[in-house]
Parts: sequence; structure tokens; C-alpha cells
Amino acid sequence: MRCPYCEGLEDKVVDSRTAEERRAIRRRRECLSCGRRYTTFERPEEVPVIVVKRSGGEEPFNRAKIVEGIRRSCKNRPVTQAEIEAIAEDVEEAARAEGRRPLPSAEIGRNVLERLRSLDEVAYLRFASVYKDFQELDDFERELGLLLKRSPPKEVG
Repeated sequence: MRCPYCEGLEDKVVDSRTAEERRAIRRRRECLSCGRRYTTFERPEEVPVIVVKRSGGEEPFNRAKIVEGIRRSCKNRPVTQAEIEAIAEDVEEAARAEGRRPLPSAEIGRNVLERLRSLDEVAYLRFASVYKDFQELDDFERELGLLLKRSPPKEVG
């Protein structure tokens, strides 16, 4: 580490603690040449997740696209922005944890669908209609049939 004041190369760590919600380490250092103190941060290097689209093209993972797709599916539904953000965060974490590079967009879509199914069935169907490229009414009927088989009957009361 080079001192920002005198560019000396020797220092000692005076204090270390976690920072940025435990995603970084903050270190106070003291230059052994000039005696001045400065702060450094250590963070893990983020490896970008590359997504392979249906067309075969590749692009970096974009969390904002996931949020926007879920938001559109949840329009006029009792789903909060915090729930949408939580799904997007879960999907992004799963994509990073997957370790497979590049990651097919179909995998990301399935991940979103799994989470939407338990959150809101109407939003699930809306998202599925785009993700699975529904072309006919039969496509909706088939997906609704699958959804009804998996969902426990709701009590009317």
C-alpha cells in the first residue's frame, strides 16, 4: 500500500473493522515514513455474471431488468416494492452462487417464476406469459392448470 501523502511503501495497520454491511473491511493505517494516517477499504472483487439470451447473444446480468419485469407483472396487485426488490436480490444472489458462466436467461426466468408463484398467482401468470412466450389462449389454460394443481385449495369463508 502506498501512502497517499508521501508515497512511502511501509505502513502499519492501526485499526480494522467491517464496513458496508460486512461486505468490506475498513483499515486505518499509519505510514512509517511520515507518520500520517489514512484509511483503506478491502472488498472482494465482483465477477460479472454473463447472461446468454434466447437469441444466443450475451450481456451482463442486469438486476434492474429483473425488477422491471416483476414490477410489470405485479401492476395493480397487492405486492410491495420491497417484495419485488427481495425477489430480484434473491435471483441475483442465486445467479452469482450458481458459478456457471455464462448463465442461460431461462435459468433466471425460472428462478423468478418460482418466487412469484408463492407471492402472487396473477403476477406469476403475467410473468409466465412473457417468459414462456404465450401465443394462444391454450397456453394460458395449460399454465393455469399447472398452477391450480400445485396450489392448495383456498377456503371460502
